[in-house]
Amino acid sequence: MSDLLSVISASDKRRNLLILLDSGPKEWDEIKRILKVTSTGMLPQVKILEEEHLIERDGKKFSLTPMGKVLTEHMVPLIRTMDIFDKNKKFWHDHNLDVLPYEILLDIRDLGNYRIIENSDEEIFDINTFLNNISQSKTIKGISHTIHPRYPNFFLNLAKKGVEATLILTPGVFKIMKEKYPEALKEGLKLKTSSVYVSKKDIKFSFTVTDSFFSISLFYNNGVFDSKNDVVSNDPSALLLGERIFSYYLKQSEKVETLS
Repeated sequence: MSDLLSVISASDKRRNLLILLDSGPKEWDEIKRILKVTSTGMLPQVKILEEEHLIERDGKKFSLTPMGKVLTEHMVPLIRTMDIFDKNKKFWHDHNLDVLPYEILLDIRDLGNYRIIENSDEEIFDINTFLNNISQSKTIKGISHTIHPRYPNFFLNLAKKGVEATLILTPGVFKIMKEKYPEALKEGLKLKTSSVYVSKKDIKFSFTVTDSFFSISLFYNNGVFDSKNDVVSNDPSALLLGERIFSYYLKQSEKVETLS
């Protein structure tokens, strides 16, 4: 392990200070307040970073050196990515992430301060939490690998209220929609606020992004769909990640104009 890598990885205090200073110079009292540290506990770490020429001080103000800026610029994405996986290590280990395009998976750190909503065994088919999270949205974009009986009318009613709803259905879900909910599908296709697409290939996850909410449901590694757990986030970075995911699959889908 290189000396610089040891300097960073061996101390959370040093790492957190570098990340804090990445946003700009900070006064000493501000550093202590934000990082919730004492002078006694932090000054030895500051000295090490100064000796390694990663930070510098001007009076009571500290900032990154040019070398510190470069190092921190590369370090922050890695730390954010590790934080995502560390937060729920077993969940990520048990679920199939290969379904996501590699270039998007590389940005999984953008989930930010995500959480996992878990339904109990008794509530495994309860979608009220999910529907409540998106009911006040102005725009909805989603990929549906599964279909719940409440979905067709729920999304249709939102579109009637002026909510822009764009859905990508897998071939299997589209077949079910045509067979079981043809009237809702036909009515939705006539609305200017709603659009329906069918993916050219099966998509092994379900996903929704709105103007304020991100949610994705994955398969287990054994091929079984996890209907109990949803990864959700309200962070702006997660919403942008959701837009990227949707755009990626929209290019691989065909728009449904009418039902033949």
